[in-house]
Amino acid sequence: MSSKPTIVLSKFQFGDILVEYLLDNMTQNVGFQIIPITLQTKRCSRREILENPETLLLPDFMPAIRAWQPEQLVQVKLSGDPLKGFSQGVTMRNSLSTTDLSYSGQEIFHGDEITEVVTTLRSLRGYACEHHLIYKNGDQALTVQSVIRNECQKPLDLELLTSFSISGLTPFAPDDAPDRLFLHRFRSAWSAEGRHVCESIEDLNLERSWSGHGVRSERYGQVGSMPVRGYFPFIGVEDRKESVFWGAQLVWAGSWQMEAYRCDDQLSFSGGLADYEFGHWQKRILPGETFSSPLAVVSTVRGDLDDLCHRLTSMQNHTPEQVPAPEESLPVIANEWCTSWGKPEHNRLVQIARRLNDSGTKYLVIDAGWYRSDEGNWEFSQGEWVPNKIQFPDGIAATAQAIQGQGLIPGIWFEFEVVGDQSPLFESSNNHLLRLNGIPVTAGKRRFWDFRDPWVHDYLYKKVISFLRETGIGYIKVDYNEAIGVGVDGCESPGEGLRQHILGVQKFFGKMREELPHLVIEVCASGGHRLEPSMLSLSSMGSFSDAHESPEIPIIAANLHRLILPRQSQIWAVLHTSDTTQRLAYSLSAGFLGRLCLSGELDCLSDLQWSFVKDAIRFYENVSPVIKNGKSRLYQKTKNSWRHPQGVQAVVRVADDGFSALVVVHSFALPVPETLNLSLPEGDWSIVETFPVKTIPAEIEGNSLQFLPSVEFEGNVFFLKKKRESYPTS
Repeated sequence: MSSKPTIVLSKFQFGDILVEYLLDNMTQNVGFQIIPITLQTKRCSRREILENPETLLLPDFMPAIRAWQPEQLVQVKLSGDPLKGFSQGVTMRNSLSTTDLSYSGQEIFHGDEITEVVTTLRSLRGYACEHHLIYKNGDQALTVQSVIRNECQKPLDLELLTSFSISGLTPFAPDDAPDRLFLHRFRSAWSAEGRHVCESIEDLNLERSWSGHGVRSERYGQVGSMPVRGYFPFIGVEDRKESVFWGAQLVWAGSWQMEAYRCDDQLSFSGGLADYEFGHWQKRILPGETFSSPLAVVSTVRGDLDDLCHRLTSMQNHTPEQVPAPEESLPVIANEWCTSWGKPEHNRLVQIARRLNDSGTKYLVIDAGWYRSDEGNWEFSQGEWVPNKIQFPDGIAATAQAIQGQGLIPGIWFEFEVVGDQSPLFESSNNHLLRLNGIPVTAGKRRFWDFRDPWVHDYLYKKVISFLRETGIGYIKVDYNEAIGVGVDGCESPGEGLRQHILGVQKFFGKMREELPHLVIEVCASGGHRLEPSMLSLSSMGSFSDAHESPEIPIIAANLHRLILPRQSQIWAVLHTSDTTQRLAYSLSAGFLGRLCLSGELDCLSDLQWSFVKDAIRFYENVSPVIKNGKSRLYQKTKNSWRHPQGVQAVVRVADDGFSALVVVHSFALPVPETLNLSLPEGDWSIVETFPVKTIPAEIEGNSLQFLPSVEFEGNVFFLKKKRESYPTS
């Protein structure tokens, strides 16, 4: 055995990522590190023992203090095991349950396209943990998952199991790396999804202590059934001196947590299900049983935040069989929500459909309120899903047929996970509702179906799936406007009850796709509160926000490029007869940052206004391949306020083939910079098309697009192409 405290157990190169497993010779704990392969020679030799002035003054009988040691690649906590000192209520990492685990073996499985590394840790007390690392050829990130197995003869009560844990930051400093590490997060609130926040490790009070006593932790996340509420399930760490980023994104739609942690020279970060302290989650594992964490994707890159985020979001790409045929071309959507505001009716929808005919729009969605009683409210009538006979005298099928007659795919809104208080199904005697402490979980005027209950699946099969099939509707917008909270009855803990319920919800989404493979599914949760990978994998797109007409729409839409794929980000463009051409352009150009969704007074616009909209749709069709497959870079010279934006913003999205690019520029209130210089990849670029079609204050000089913003609240879109080298034929 090596005399070194820590050795490299194994290492692998996956794409341009170097993965290293480190073994602590004294504890047999195993750490997990990743770095860009191009920087492997830039790693520093680390100090092993603390020799700062404070520790040198300690008496000789006290043992030397280790400067660092590997943190376990799986963090686990069993009920009854003590936590590390100073940890109660702060963190559940590095409990006795974790430190008791010793290295037991490592297996590598090679497939045609996939390599999996399984590292096993085992405790003499009768449990084992597996760390699964999966790499698919060509991916820019790694998929990670943890599994715990009960190998003893008594039940184990699990209170923490991370999906991933990365340690050793930063390997490019010999010490505790002062003033160079930064934590990146994205905050979220209603109509304000995706605000980027960057804080130094020092500002977060995550500096190590002089002796290693007193753990430091920044634990954050979301509790309940809206996974993007408060924060997105994302974490990033930056070594600013070396321009290196590490990051992770969780694939989970329930309660979750991320954590930046430190007790020595090295910073660690982890994530997974919300633990017992944070999310009231405890899971009983019987002898012989296993339990698996949600998946996570992790990556590292030398570059900037956009480079890291592109790597993580690239893992959200759908396989071709997951995409309904109409979605291949990213068609434009029309939704009547901002037309009727909860009171859709047949005649107006037919009128809108006639206006949309031959415009390039593909879907017309009937939004909330089609099911309400004559005196009821759209917001609290969910449950029975019976069409209103005054608004739809011949039923929804007749309206769907009329929409189809105009060459469109009809869509419809559901919020099928809840029951509103204007429905008789809201009564407390309903045994199919979620409960906590025996009382139905009530959020405002909504209660929630229990998706662990087979009866609920059978009931909603008739009300939703059969309804869609019988009416010929090819698009469903699934909304969700309240959160369940900490958890529900029926399991060993409220958090575990919630976890099982979320899996039941996702099972029903899967059933819709299985029964109706042509169905286009839009995920909405008061806007963007479900924009996370597991829900997006079950859908064609997600509503980016409930920001319908506000000036911050371009800011929200641009920031979401760092968190989801633009082709799944449905953006409102609400149009009015009172809109000037400049206002129309501002709204429509924001839709080029994702999926363009029209709403408002579409059937009342003047011929001149509608001609302008159709120009935008035609242009959108031309650039949709870049929206579908490309890499985005954000340029934001703005003030902090989103509600009162000032300055200018641009998104440059270069197609995967490198020969075309889409540039979307928005100016906000004054002051704006005199010039905006936008970098382009090397090559001979030219502007081939613009929206609006007018003389644009922009030109290409070298590998830069120079734009001269001058007008407040203006939107402009540029389509660029790079000349392909031509070679003489023989």
